[in-house]
Amino acid sequence: MRYSLKQLTVFDAVADTGSVSLAATKLSLTQSATSMSLAQLEKMLGRPLFERQGKRMMLTHWGVWLRPKAKRLLQDAQQIEMGFYEQHLLSGEIRVVASQTPAEHLLPDLISNIDNDFPEMRISLDVKSTNSVLKGVLDYQYDLGVIEGRCDDSRLHQMVWCKDCLTIVASAHHPYALSDEVTLAQLEQAKWVLREKGSGTRKEFDSSINPLIDDLDVWREYEHVPVIRSMVANGPYITCLPYLDVKPMINSGQLVVLNVPQDLKIKRTLSFIWRADMAENPLAECIKREGLRMMKNVSNSVESLSPA
Repeated sequence: MRYSLKQLTVFDAVADTGSVSLAATKLSLTQSATSMSLAQLEKMLGRPLFERQGKRMMLTHWGVWLRPKAKRLLQDAQQIEMGFYEQHLLSGEIRVVASQTPAEHLLPDLISNIDNDFPEMRISLDVKSTNSVLKGVLDYQYDLGVIEGRCDDSRLHQMVWCKDCLTIVASAHHPYALSDEVTLAQLEQAKWVLREKGSGTRKEFDSSINPLIDDLDVWREYEHVPVIRSMVANGPYITCLPYLDVKPMINSGQLVVLNVPQDLKIKRTLSFIWRADMAENPLAECIKREGLRMMKNVSNSVESLSPA
């Protein structure tokens, strides 16, 4: 076997950063040493792995073929090293990315449970929109993602974690809060404050309401849920958010669930996603397994959530 783990590490870093100099910084190597390792790997394999496009190093089709296999080898090497060094089978770092709702309401408890049982696992967590989660996992920036709604990309595997529902709410002093039923005509006339396009919540909402209302008055769009909640609780707006995000303000009386037509009582799933071409990752498997166990052990789980 003529190539080394160091050369594969350099290849992986250049693929991640799109730059030899950035890869060198990431690996704490000189730029010349990084270039030399990459050149040696390409020479040994007899194929170009990158082509320069402007200032970026772009993978050739050979590089695209090699990338998941190199990731797999480096992941296994890390597991071997950490397992022997720490004497723990589940050790090392895993990069997780999640959309807002699971990141805020579910992952803190899950990570805490794993910290208690597997103290040598290091879980990094980023919070992004669903579109960015999908892109980050596809681009190898993350090992595991958690999204809201469906994923139809064949390059990704998906496993449903739990169920969720979206809820249309207004402030307690909004005129609609006093109605036994809110009609489609009333919803069309309302001022809406919604999540930004690209978020899982917005995708699910749009797919449900667009066949029913042609011209929705979307007054504002925001990325951050607390901004939306505050605007709706204190202004003449309505919104549609995950029940988990609005439950405390419903319980306190600041927000009221509107009785809307059945087609707008939206149920969805929260799911784990990972690349289909990646080998089984024991750390990711641990997170998925513990996530399912957590939902089974919580009597008032998201599966049973309902605004009713």
